[in-house]
Amino acid sequence: MPRSCGQYSSREKHLAWLREHGFEAEGLDELRGDVSSRSYCRVRLARGRTAVLASYPIELYPACQRFLTTTRLLQGMEIPVPAVFEADCRAGLMLLEDVGDESLFDLSPGDWSELEPLLEQAVDIACRIRELPTELVEPLNPVLDGDLLWQELEKTWEVFLRPRALTGSAELTGALERALRNLCGTLGAEPLSANHRDFMARNLMLPSRSGPPVVIDHQDLRLGPRFYDLASLMNDSLFPPHSLETDLLSDLIQTKEDRASYHRAAVQRTLKATGTFAAFAKHGDERHLALISPTITRALHHLEHLDETRDLVGPLRTAWGPFLVPRDLLD
Repeated sequence: MPRSCGQYSSREKHLAWLREHGFEAEGLDELRGDVSSRSYCRVRLARGRTAVLASYPIELYPACQRFLTTTRLLQGMEIPVPAVFEADCRAGLMLLEDVGDESLFDLSPGDWSELEPLLEQAVDIACRIRELPTELVEPLNPVLDGDLLWQELEKTWEVFLRPRALTGSAELTGALERALRNLCGTLGAEPLSANHRDFMARNLMLPSRSGPPVVIDHQDLRLGPRFYDLASLMNDSLFPPHSLETDLLSDLIQTKEDRASYHRAAVQRTLKATGTFAAFAKHGDERHLALISPTITRALHHLEHLDETRDLVGPLRTAWGPFLVPRDLLD
C-alpha cells in the first residue's frame, strides 16, 4: 500500500522535515500518484505558494538519488523539469516545484490543431533527450535491450493476451511469439541512444498552456532504441491521428529503415502499455482500463506496417476483435 501524506505519523514527520529545511507549511494535501509506493503531497506555503513533497519508501531510496541525477542531466540540455528545492534521499524526501495537475493527457483531443504545437514541443524535447551523452546515461539503469523488451511483452502475454485467449490458435500463438521475440531482438540490436523510458502524455505536465510541457517521472532514464520515446509519445495514452503522427515525425523518420524501426518500437510500446494497464487493474487501479482498446488497436496498425508481421494482422484482427476500436477513430 502506498503511504499516505494524510496519515498522522507521516504528516507530522513531513511537517517536521519541512521546518528543518526552512519551509513553514500551512497545510499538506494528498495527491493521487501512480501505483508505485511513492506518495505525494501538495505543500501549502505562505503567500499562496505551493510545492510538491515526494516521499520514497526505503526500497526506492536509490530512485530518489537517480531522480536528482537525471534532473541535473536534463536541465543541462535545457529540458523543462520540476526544480528540486530540497532533497534528502537518506530520508526518502524531496521537495519539488509544483507544476500543476494538468498533463498533456488531460487535454481534450477534440481539436488536434490545438494540441499540435504542444506535441511539436514534446517531439523537440524527446530529440534533446536523445542527444544526452551515452556515457552519462548508461550507468543509471539497465539498458532497454532485446531481452528486457521481450520480458515486458511476456508480462502482457501473461496478464492480458493469454487469459483472454487473444493469441488465437496454436499456430497463430507460435507465430506471434516468434514474431515478437524477433522484433524485440531487432530493436535491441539497434545503436543505443538515451530515452526517458516513459515519455508519454501523462508524464508531460502543462503548468502553462503557453509554455512547453514539463517532463516528470524521469528517474528511469536509460539507453534504448532510438525511436522508443517518440513511439511512446504518439501511441501511449494519447493517440494523434495517423496523419498528424506522420507530419510531426516527417523530419526525423525519412528512410525505410527509420520507418521500420519506429513501427517496431511502437508495437513493443503499445503491447507493453496494454499489459501495464491490465496489471494496474489487477492490483485495484482501474483508471487506465479505457485505454486498452485504443492502445491494442494502435499496436495492430503498426504490425500492419512491418513486412515481418503483416501476415499476422488478419488473424489478429479476428482474435482481438472484441477489444479493437473502429479504425476511423484513430485515423
